Amino acid sequence: MILTSLWKRGIIAALVIVLLASVVGCTSKESPTVGVENNEGQEDIVDNVVEETLEDEKIKITDHLGREVILERKAESLVSGYYITTSMLIALGLKDKVVGIEAKADTRPIYSLAAPEFLDLPNVGTAKEFNLEGTISLEPDLVILPLRLKEAVESLEKLGINVIAVNPEDMDLLKESLRMIGQATGTLDRAESLIAYYDEKIEEIEKLVASKDRKRIYFGGNSDFLSTATSKMYQNYMIETAGGENVASDIDDTYWANISYEQLIAYNPDIIIIAPGANYTKDDVLRDSRLAGINAIKENQVYVMPGDFEQWDSPVPSSILGTMWLTSLLHEEAYPYDKFVDDVADFYRDFYNITIDRELLNR
Repeated sequence: MILTSLWKRGIIAALVIVLLASVVGCTSKESPTVGVENNEGQEDIVDNVVEETLEDEKIKITDHLGREVILERKAESLVSGYYITTSMLIALGLKDKVVGIEAKADTRPIYSLAAPEFLDLPNVGTAKEFNLEGTISLEPDLVILPLRLKEAVESLEKLGINVIAVNPEDMDLLKESLRMIGQATGTLDRAESLIAYYDEKIEEIEKLVASKDRKRIYFGGNSDFLSTATSKMYQNYMIETAGGENVASDIDDTYWANISYEQLIAYNPDIIIIAPGANYTKDDVLRDSRLAGINAIKENQVYVMPGDFEQWDSPVPSSILGTMWLTSLLHEEAYPYDKFVDDVADFYRDFYNITIDRELLNR
């Protein structure tokens, strides 16, 4: 990196000197000699131009820990310790720059579909057991980690490794994360294209649902049906944006809340949504005799969010599709399901460069 900087300084300095020499050459008939003082002035000009150019080339990013990260140049080799940011790297067209990712890559369908080479990459562990030494050995230009890996962020920083921490837990933070990565990797234009897509779709949805009645929705977690998304969760944002009301939005002191059957019966939701990848089924819920009196059960309004591509209830780049799915579910007369399927196909074609199997989508 030092040699590169010196080379750049040499090239810039040479260009400036050539330009100055040409000026001197043009005026030599009137001023046949150049004094020492003038030469010193030329050197000052060269130094100033070089310093300003080098400063302009640096990339400055403030991450979600409030740290200022300065890159000498755009990152060419990347490590992602978080499945959400790994998906972002695919969407930003950076899969060829990735040298290491989080563990359990084979559990992420989007990798097999859009970046099968990820399955053979070294893994750097999980949020619970992050592999610091393995990450260092990959010699990346940039490491991207979730906010909860603060200690690993600090350790990498002390070793002189560029690292940014992200916390994409709502749409605004998701956009900020995309912009950080786009800025660090020279793909900001593509990040802005994704963000423009979100803004366009959200504006459409908000207009569509503005005058609609809000149905009460219970969102069951993937590990336990009686674990539900609170007001602090991304799922809450999705429900409200799609024109629904999260029955558990009154809980604001935790993220996933464990509730009782009595509480769920009291909520009496109109619709029950099961998280993608849940370890229980729709039939398990419908056949639970303890829930027989709930409106959603009586009206057979229990749905599983699609998960054959990605878990749309988490803040991955394609999570906008989860909001769109919910909108179609709640207001199909205004946003037909067939139109939603077309939108999904277009999204994955444009941002992930894949053709999806439409039959994998479900209600």
